[in-house]
This record gives sequence, structure tokens and C-alpha cells, in this order.
Amino acid sequence: MPWIQLRVNSTEKQAEQVSDMLMSWGAQAVSFVDAKDTPIYEPLPGEVLYWENTVVVGLFDAEHKMDKVIRQLEKAAIFKNGVQYKLEQLEDKDWEREWMDNFHPIRFGQRLWVCPSWRDIPDPTAVNVMLDPGLAFGTGTHPTTALCMEWLDAQELSQSLVVDFGCGSGILGIAALKLGAKRVVGIDIDPQAIESSLANATRNGVEQQIELYLPKDQPASLQADVVVANILAGPLAELSGIISAYVKPGGLLALSGILESQAQSVIDAYAAEFEFDPVAIKEEWVRLTARKKV
Repeated sequence: MPWIQLRVNSTEKQAEQVSDMLMSWGAQAVSFVDAKDTPIYEPLPGEVLYWENTVVVGLFDAEHKMDKVIRQLEKAAIFKNGVQYKLEQLEDKDWEREWMDNFHPIRFGQRLWVCPSWRDIPDPTAVNVMLDPGLAFGTGTHPTTALCMEWLDAQELSQSLVVDFGCGSGILGIAALKLGAKRVVGIDIDPQAIESSLANATRNGVEQQIELYLPKDQPASLQADVVVANILAGPLAELSGIISAYVKPGGLLALSGILESQAQSVIDAYAAEFEFDPVAIKEEWVRLTARKKV
């Protein structure tokens, strides 16, 4: 099906309203693009941030009456000083197939693979996690997830209890179970992540070994052999007391979602209770690993 793309220049305060307008006028999907390449690294839990200069992109069926959409856009009250926009024709492609073609099996360390369901498994004898891209964070393509997966692959997890703090898609907990962990507790602030983790655990046949909780329901006195937390530097530091308490004396901790410039501040938040290993770096992101003092 051919598509038309409408790009509307906006601000962070207007972006959500522009998105709602485009959807109400018939857009099949809406996305947000940074107009000036300004990075946003660290929203607070549950917060959605837009760029100061945000382009709101609406995708319309090519037969949609775009002249009517443009008239409505130009009359919109939020654009007091006029609106800047651009209409673009998109090449007629099988967009679902195009999207699927971008995801391939990925290897982490020596034993561990993440494989989309529509691809052949490269090594049936390896530890294979079957995972399709979804709305919850974590497919293995982001450097922070890859750093955690590589670390898990190198650990002896046999019969261990693992806490996946900020479980997202469940990829880290599922990988831990496939690598020999006995039980995983996953915690996330997003109910959709809990649903995604359960669905992915079921697809991988490990749903009986994983427990999933929103923060209000998370176990209070649990102590695990291994805790992994792939979230962001701010929440990692702010929640250090909660995360640290999940690690038993002598247990292991892996933290990621951290930029190189943020690593020391996160280390400082945990240093009283943990002895840290050398920092692992992938692109601009780091993974911190440590053992809890006895």
C-alpha cells in the first residue's frame, strides 16, 4: 500500500497535541523525530519527554484526502504564528516485511543467541532465546542490553535466583533461565512490560520459573544470587537502596543504561556495599558489575 507522510514542526509542549490531531484526522501511525539532533537520555520512571524542537510525523494512506488535513492543520489554534509542514510520498513497500528484515539472530558471548521467530535458528545446540521486537524495551539490539547479555553468558548461573529490575521485554531474565538459573523475579513500572515479559517467557517455555511484579507488589525481603538492572543512571542511583537490598552478601550485581559520563556517580551510589569490576564499554554506554561485600 502506498503512503503519504506529513511532517509537522512542533515544540515539546505542542507535540502530544499535534499527535492527537493527526490521529483524529486519519493518520494510521504517528512518531516523533528530533528536529535538531538533541539527545534525550534520561526521563524519570513513567515520564515521556520530547525534544525542544520536535517533528511530529503522521503516516496516512495515499488515498486519504490530505488537502482537508492541511486546511485543518493551518487553522489549528495552537499554531498562532503559522505552521511549518512537509508532505512526502513514501515508496510503496511491504513495510511489515521491511521491518522484519531488519531483525536477525544475534549472538552474545559464547553460548547465547536471541532469535526472532521468523528467522532460522543459526545454532540449535546453543542457548537460544526466542524473542520478537515489541513495545517493551529489550531485544538485544541496544548496547546496554547487549552488555548485560554478554555478562550473563559469562556467569555460572546454575540453580541461582536472579532479579531482573526493570525487566522490559523479559529478555535478561529469560536468558538467565535458559543459562541455568533456577528462578527469576522480574520487576517493572510498566504493566505492558509485565505482559510482554510473561508472553516472552511463555514462548520460551520458562513461564513457570519467572515471577513478575509491579513496584507496589515487589517482594520486600527477597535476596538473590544475581541482580541485573538495565534502566537509566538517575533511577539506578535513586533506587540504589532498593536494588542493593535484593543482592545477598557475596552476590553479583550488574547495572546498565549508563553513559560513560554517568558511571562514577552510579558507582558512588553503591560503593559502600559493593566491590566493582573494571567498567565495560560499548559505544557510549557502560555496564557496571560488582560483588556485594560479605
